[in-house]
Amino acid sequence: MAEQIETQVLVVGGGPGGYVAAIRCGQLGLKTTIVEADRLGGTCLIRGCIPSKALIHVAGKYESMLAHVGTGKLGIKLDQAPHFDLGQVVDWKETVVDKLNGGVGALLKRAKVRVVHGKAVFADAKNCTVASADGDVQISAQHVILATGSVVAGIPSIPFGEHVWSSTEALLQRELPKKLVVIGAGYIGMELGMAYARMGSEVVFVEALDRILTLFDRPLLKPVEQWLKQHKIPVHLSTKALRLVEENGSRALEVEAADGSRSQLPCDKVLVAVGRRPATQGWGLERMAVDMNGPFVKVDERCHTSMRNVWAIGDLVGEPMLAHKASAQGEMVAEIIAGHRRSFNPVAIAAVCFTEPELVGCGLSPDEAKAQGIEVIVGQFPFAANGRSLAMESGTDGGFVRVTARADNHVVVGIHAVGAHVSELSGEFALALEMGARLEDLSGTIHVHPTMTETLPEAALAALGHAIHA
Repeated sequence: MAEQIETQVLVVGGGPGGYVAAIRCGQLGLKTTIVEADRLGGTCLIRGCIPSKALIHVAGKYESMLAHVGTGKLGIKLDQAPHFDLGQVVDWKETVVDKLNGGVGALLKRAKVRVVHGKAVFADAKNCTVASADGDVQISAQHVILATGSVVAGIPSIPFGEHVWSSTEALLQRELPKKLVVIGAGYIGMELGMAYARMGSEVVFVEALDRILTLFDRPLLKPVEQWLKQHKIPVHLSTKALRLVEENGSRALEVEAADGSRSQLPCDKVLVAVGRRPATQGWGLERMAVDMNGPFVKVDERCHTSMRNVWAIGDLVGEPMLAHKASAQGEMVAEIIAGHRRSFNPVAIAAVCFTEPELVGCGLSPDEAKAQGIEVIVGQFPFAANGRSLAMESGTDGGFVRVTARADNHVVVGIHAVGAHVSELSGEFALALEMGARLEDLSGTIHVHPTMTETLPEAALAALGHAIHA
């Protein structure tokens, strides 16, 4: 006979949205159960954000070591190239994942959240059956938080397999491919493709659109495009990937350019990175009677669905499909269930792309502001004029910080940056917008010298017309 569980809150999905929701529910004294079919931590921790950043970190260290072979750069000289073992990299990466996975489990236990491992299949909005290793578990809940996340999108004519990877497989390889074609020049494709290039693969990008990284405006992309050019990495824009061709032991990706001409790009492996889609199939969503918004679950400003006491968060409810958005929504929903008055209405959610160099976007670009009828003033400050950046060899890549503010009252509506290590500035950018900072607030806040953060008040001063160091 199946085990019966009655719970106040059932959380479906143990990713950054689900486990945060469950922990906060537990902290608030709610009897909470979380169901996860895979490992706790979700895509971000297990096969996405964390392992990819580990791989990017190693790729950067390896490339920096190669720069010292035979040259004596910075007074450091290596007589021969260092040995690179991707298998050992993967082993180390997994230790990071394992540590964080164990940490999530410990936090749930501390919050007195019951964890059920297995796939939940709903019979209706408040009842599901979980096929666990120990047998079926039937769960009835007063509140249900849907946090099923997203799955990789594929190309039907180029199915995943031995020679065609998704981002998941790209993070598990123990041998470098000599030639790698990356389909998709968005943030996932660019991050992983650049990492493989830095580790030694010959990488080629294929993108159906006429530009890379559409999440960011064109001025921010110039340093990234320059890096690709310097490393002689081809990017085929306005190009459609058609099929994988294998003949006489050789392999190539057939592509079609905008003018209709076709060609073949030799490859050992292909990485398909054309985005992600919400995980809505196979667990009974259609039996929960919730309204949809296209492929996403429709929710209001409280993440409440059309069904009473059913909530949805994270990638399941639409863009931006970011882990930190999911976590914020999960915390909010838990507090609403506990009786707090909350709504999800952030001023801006920062987005980061860990390319070479890194990109940060928070709020409106100048063009986006103008499109909304906002008259703006813009200030920009280069990392080439920042002492800390130059001392870290990171000030010569064309990177900068840009501040966009209303012309009438100087309220900041957007902060963007491109350059090495700029991901670490994203929190300050988001805080400034959330607090309604004006240019005078940014320029008047004393920043530590020498740090990269000094570029933010300098950019604000530039917008005000009196930059000090530029």
